[in-house]
Amino acid sequence: MLLGKNIRIERIMDRSTGRAVIVPLDHGIAMGPIEGLVDMRSTVDKVSQGGATAVVLHKGILPFSHRSFGRDIGLIMHLSASTGLSPQPNHKVIVTTVEEAIKWGADAVSIHVNLGDDHEYAMLRDFGQIACKCNEWGMPLLVMIYPRGKDIPDAYNVDMLKKCARTATELGADIIKTNYTGDIDSFKEVVRGAQAPVIIAGGPKVDSDEKLLQMVKDSMDAGGKGVSIGRNVFQHRNVIGITKAISGIVLEDMDVEEALKILK
Repeated sequence: MLLGKNIRIERIMDRSTGRAVIVPLDHGIAMGPIEGLVDMRSTVDKVSQGGATAVVLHKGILPFSHRSFGRDIGLIMHLSASTGLSPQPNHKVIVTTVEEAIKWGADAVSIHVNLGDDHEYAMLRDFGQIACKCNEWGMPLLVMIYPRGKDIPDAYNVDMLKKCARTATELGADIIKTNYTGDIDSFKEVVRGAQAPVIIAGGPKVDSDEKLLQMVKDSMDAGGKGVSIGRNVFQHRNVIGITKAISGIVLEDMDVEEALKILK
């Protein structure tokens, strides 16, 4: 890996463990100002206090949110988008550049790719071009990649997730974000086939803290390198507490019972 990438990756992942607790806060384009994404300064401050290693933000929200106060936290600038009003919301398009992310002071960039969508070809083309620019500038690339499309019946199917993760590595991702398969053994296959570090998405809101934390723990036991959890963190009743609990498992090897005590 290029030296510049190594230096910047240490700003978004824990240096001693090589693991990450990333909180994506890029949902505003697709979902609007939902709960947790209105007072952005407060949300970023809370996840920072909870020990998150980085947040994902779009460029326009940066002046209203990131690094205005409190503990420092890594910045990943998201380069792709679609809205919930689109008839093709799974078609993500590139809305800014690696160079602009550098100007904003980002430590890494991220893109979103949906394999199985009718416009998969365009997203893969953009992926390749962004990866080239990231190598040119020494900028780490986080790729959020999922099996999504009209002919995809199960977004948690292990074979599909293995293909997603490996595709991301083949095209130049430094960190891969995808769905958790649901059990340790099958997720081991995803991690092993990917080669590059894999972190899990949080998915829709879960109905219990224990289920969320158990998923985090199981993914780590399978060889995952961390998490990128959004709504289950920033819409939690105790944002600081749930971030601390997740960070405890990912960065300190806590068990679920110990992490749950943080929330009591």
